[in-house]
Amino acid sequence: MAEISAAAVKALRERTGLPMMECKKALLESGGDEAVAVEWLRKQNIKTQETRLGRETSAGRLAIYTDGKVGAMIELQCESAPVANSPDFIAFAADIAKQLATGPGAATPDELLKQPSSDKKFATLGERKDDMFNRIREVFNLSRVVRFDGPSAGYVHHSGDIAALVAYEGGDGTVAKDVAMHVTAISPQVVSKEDVDPTAIDKEREILSEGARKEGKPENIIVKMVEGRLKNFFAERVLLEQPFVKDDKQTVGAMTKKAGVKIKKFVRWQIGKA
Repeated sequence: MAEISAAAVKALRERTGLPMMECKKALLESGGDEAVAVEWLRKQNIKTQETRLGRETSAGRLAIYTDGKVGAMIELQCESAPVANSPDFIAFAADIAKQLATGPGAATPDELLKQPSSDKKFATLGERKDDMFNRIREVFNLSRVVRFDGPSAGYVHHSGDIAALVAYEGGDGTVAKDVAMHVTAISPQVVSKEDVDPTAIDKEREILSEGARKEGKPENIIVKMVEGRLKNFFAERVLLEQPFVKDDKQTVGAMTKKAGVKIKKFVRWQIGKA
């Protein structure tokens, strides 16, 4: 069996971030060859991950990347808040979002993890994820990815657990970013009234009409009353009908129209919630 020096163990530990005893064992198993030891550790890492697959990943971080031409948002989950708030985790989430935006795109998280990592120590994002597991020993799960081709703006809450990505036309992105912040805070369901399910509108109109009749209102007044009360229904669900969070004296629709900005679509996510 090869003699393993303290210097070799130290060098492998600096390269991998793993405990000294694990590094020494890897070098012993690989006859002192550092490259082979790294591969041995990677295989052991995969086995360890398989034993922890059922662990809950309720913490994590959302990350967004936009460059005026494309926008991307990803959800990277882990087991604990301290890890989610660590510099390594935050940087990794940001790099995944950037690769999704600036690379060829990806329909699934697994497809994205096969793409190159900005950290040249790793060939792919997946290898980098495995390395983080090996060092931190928490399960990491890239659970959701979305990309908008075209001008996009995003907003991530300072805690990293709520975020929104908005696709738009017109303007320099400033207004769209304010809209993304509004979406994060208020959580609308759709962009415009035309996007609301007509069946839901009919049902709400029926409920409001019945309520007005119970109030004893005459039929010729009920129609006008119902249409007026439907404004609240739309304001709860429709982005453009909601009072703008930074200036509730105008709606989001009025604010964006004045700025010459058209909101095309949006996605709002919260860590661990569909």
